[in-house]
Amino acid sequence: MKRVLQTISLSLLFVVIASCSSVRVASDYDSKADFSQYKTFAFFKGGIDKAEISDLDKRRILRAIEAELMAKGFTKSENPDMLVSIFTKSREKINVYNNSGWGGYGYGWGWNPWYWGGNRSTITRKTEGVLYVDLIDANKKELVWQGMGTGYLAQGKERKEARIKEFVGKIMEKYPPGLGQ
Repeated sequence: MKRVLQTISLSLLFVVIASCSSVRVASDYDSKADFSQYKTFAFFKGGIDKAEISDLDKRRILRAIEAELMAKGFTKSENPDMLVSIFTKSREKINVYNNSGWGGYGYGWGWNPWYWGGNRSTITRKTEGVLYVDLIDANKKELVWQGMGTGYLAQGKERKEARIKEFVGKIMEKYPPGLGQ
């Protein structure tokens, strides 16, 4: 029985850790757009200025996007084929866990007539963020591709920077369309 409880506990811990560290991504695009024509890019200041995040985080996101696009063979240009914009959303998720059982430690499902110690609740707060990366045809001024990443945000400069790179990297894996979608 003890071994079963340990296995279940480890499995649950793995699921919690994996769900906290993963970024869920999706993308959508204009099926009539010719993505092979896009070779250069620039950032769309008007759209980026509207993103409701700190200027430091904006710069982190833009550097990560720039690195991903350059790794795909794009060059930054004053007269670009494609404009890049971002949009962000976040929401705080609050989870309440009621731990009850012998001495406040639950051993499983059911009722314990010898229960003592009272209910103990654990409250956790996490911020879930969504990052949208928009690629806009610079000549037509039309959105041609949008990638979206959703996941929990990190605190602290180093962790935040690594998390932003993870978000952007996962989102940009979906560009150009047709490769692994």
